[in-house]
Amino acid sequence: MGVTSPVKAQTHSRSFTAKFFPYVLYALFPIALFRFYFHPYPFPLSTTDQLPHSNRIILTSSSSSSSPSSLSFSTEEETANEAPCNYTNGRWVHDKMGPLYNGTTCGTIKDGQNCISHGRPDLGYLYWRWQPSQCDLPRFDPNTFFHLLSNKHIAFVGDSMARNQLESLLCMLATVSNPSLVYTNGEDNKFRRWHFASHNVTVSVYWSPFLVRGVEKSKTGPDHNELYVDVVDERWGSDLDHLDMVVLSIGHWFLHPAVYYEGGSVLGCHYCPGLNQTEIGFYDVMRKAIKTALGTMIRRKAASGDGIDVFLTSFSPSHFEGEWDKAGACPKTEPYREGEKMVEGMDADMRLIAVEEIEAAKASAKQFGVLRLETLDVTKLSLLRPDGHPGPYMYPFPFANGVQEHVQNDCVHWCLPGPIDTWNQIMLQVIKRWRS
Repeated sequence: MGVTSPVKAQTHSRSFTAKFFPYVLYALFPIALFRFYFHPYPFPLSTTDQLPHSNRIILTSSSSSSSPSSLSFSTEEETANEAPCNYTNGRWVHDKMGPLYNGTTCGTIKDGQNCISHGRPDLGYLYWRWQPSQCDLPRFDPNTFFHLLSNKHIAFVGDSMARNQLESLLCMLATVSNPSLVYTNGEDNKFRRWHFASHNVTVSVYWSPFLVRGVEKSKTGPDHNELYVDVVDERWGSDLDHLDMVVLSIGHWFLHPAVYYEGGSVLGCHYCPGLNQTEIGFYDVMRKAIKTALGTMIRRKAASGDGIDVFLTSFSPSHFEGEWDKAGACPKTEPYREGEKMVEGMDADMRLIAVEEIEAAKASAKQFGVLRLETLDVTKLSLLRPDGHPGPYMYPFPFANGVQEHVQNDCVHWCLPGPIDTWNQIMLQVIKRWRS
């Protein structure tokens, strides 16, 4: 039986390899190229720059770069220390998806803001979304909200804008879980509470148009408001021990005639001819009221050791273009374009007060570590939406019998659904950041 020489076999092997090796390379090269393109491996780091295996690489946009396509890398730990997305500046863009709910699917809309059911003929105002300048604002996800706020009590405290925002939130949450009204009190349902049994989430509204103790003008009382700027309104303050999150919203009621008290003495007044009091305006008084409300929460929560999250919604401008009781008081049917309308005058001053007082409260609360505070800065995005108000459709079918000489308009509050839904979108993103 013949045996092949080892030398001859080795020579034959080299000949075979030399003959077919180029073909193997040609076959492997496109496969390797395909693999690298669609599933790239990270470039190796030097020993000193090697990241711990426990950290994932997160791709984040760099706000400092002049190129919009530039990107930077950071670890999860570093991401937590980065400046959060600025939702203040941006523009309204068309959105084919439209709102999460409508006037017939949500049963908690205040009658005066149910524009669709009241016969508003143009529906284009429903198909816009806020696009921040340097980031994206995700669509509101009710399930995420419930997950983050499970077993919590959220309260909206303030004037009718607080109630407007509350009802927006209720409608969006009701798309996945029906709320039960468990408490109501006061004229025009000014104090109400709902419970979502599916996640044990409680949502309340407290009427407190000044946040501090006040006596509202009435037909049987004074024809001006009376405010005690250094005393919190205990109609909501007394419930602080039971609240996990508070959303404050004030502004428009400070425009009304009022007399102000501090330390038991008259401080001054606003628009009070005939009362023989010093006119001091309302800006400093509004600042004092916010300071009192935030300071009360800080002191009480610091004393109890219980945490609380606080939002202060900035001023929401009105859009009256003519007389409030004439048809066409707020006739716009589309948003303003970016740059077409600027935040200025009273709108800018009232917004700034909210921003400054929240920043001051953050510094004050930092030593206690039990409070998280943030301005819900909605002034600009609201200013750019003159089309989002009920206008004459605060009442059902106002022109059913033709255009009347006097038609009451609401150019302050927002249609539901409408632009105010965006306020809660932004709020949810801040809550997600806090929870992360």
